[in-house]
Amino acid sequence: MSQILGVKFNDYGQVFYYGSGPFVVREGQHVIVKTDQGMGLGKVILTRQAPRENETPDGEALKAIYRLANDKDLEAAAENELLSREAYQYCRKSVSRLKLGMKLVDVEVFFDRSKMVYYFTAPGRIDFRELIKDLVREYRTRIELRQIGVRHETQMLGAIGNCGQMCCCRRFMRKFVPVTIKMAKEQNLFLNPTKISGICGRLLCCLSFEQKGYEEFHRMCPRVGKKFTTAIGAVKVLRSNFFKKSVTLLTENYDEREVSIDEWNEIVNKPPSEEAMAEARALVARGRRSGRKPVRSEADQDGGRDGAGPDGTPGSAPGGEFDAASGLEDDAGADDTGDLSPEILALEDRDPDQGGGRPPRAPRQARQPRPAGAAGAVGAVGDDTDGGAKVRRPRRRKRKPPKK
Repeated sequence: MSQILGVKFNDYGQVFYYGSGPFVVREGQHVIVKTDQGMGLGKVILTRQAPRENETPDGEALKAIYRLANDKDLEAAAENELLSREAYQYCRKSVSRLKLGMKLVDVEVFFDRSKMVYYFTAPGRIDFRELIKDLVREYRTRIELRQIGVRHETQMLGAIGNCGQMCCCRRFMRKFVPVTIKMAKEQNLFLNPTKISGICGRLLCCLSFEQKGYEEFHRMCPRVGKKFTTAIGAVKVLRSNFFKKSVTLLTENYDEREVSIDEWNEIVNKPPSEEAMAEARALVARGRRSGRKPVRSEADQDGGRDGAGPDGTPGSAPGGEFDAASGLEDDAGADDTGDLSPEILALEDRDPDQGGGRPPRAPRQARQPRPAGAAGAVGAVGDDTDGGAKVRRPRRRKRKPPKK
């Protein structure tokens, strides 16, 4: 029965799958395979039994390897490794001589030396036509200059991450996934560039490893800042803890309480218990005793204003003295109706036989009409009646133009 082989051409490259064909291959062996770029020497990193033809999910069969590698093939691979190092040094000298704004990262030589690929990074476009001419003149083969990003550069060179271990991209990652700042926000991380960035200067790739778990947790827990009615009373969600799988609540007593997700599902959207209701009533009662102002009756308020008792008789508080019953101070001979609202005046002007209160006031005297032609009368603008003075309209001030 044939095997499925996982072949890798370099340490940081992707894994390609081939069929073993008539060969029996073990892990760690080198094989020769046909690629789109020509012949290639790869290392087998995994093997597994191939499914039967009727069990194959898709009818497309894997390409079989060309043959097993021998000693000559391994010697040729070692020579290609030395050639790539020499080409790297020569290319760096050419870049310095031509003063090109590019950084050479690595050089790859194909197994049959039909092509050489130069990987580099640059902030923008580079005119490397003269560089290609020098490289073709030196090595007499096809030359390709491929610009890569900083993530691929770190993957090729390798580095130690913030965790103290080899970077994930060099150790086991073969494909890069997009990483956004939204992931850092959902994971409650400090948005400090030095904390959430890797050696390459981009966001940490490990943010995407835990994103799925955080998304599932946020779907289970309530939204932070929202208020709910629960069995322990009205609460507000302050924060959530992914590692403890819990949420912190702010109760009516302004106490923080941490509950697990299972406990939250049991108490949410349920009427408050009797204990919670009794505690809320006690809290309201304490607030009334401590912070509420004393309430005076309506008769006391009337007696404090006009010196009249509850039965409408004149009180004992003289004008201009402090009335201990009402806590108000009257001005002797002053009219206190100017500071009262219309609603209070309406209550004071009611009939004393219908519930007490002071007797109604005498109606105000009607205003006498001003005689026509009186001196200094303010009438209509420009009024020129007989015996009256003509009122002039005040002059308007001219606006000064704004300063430029």
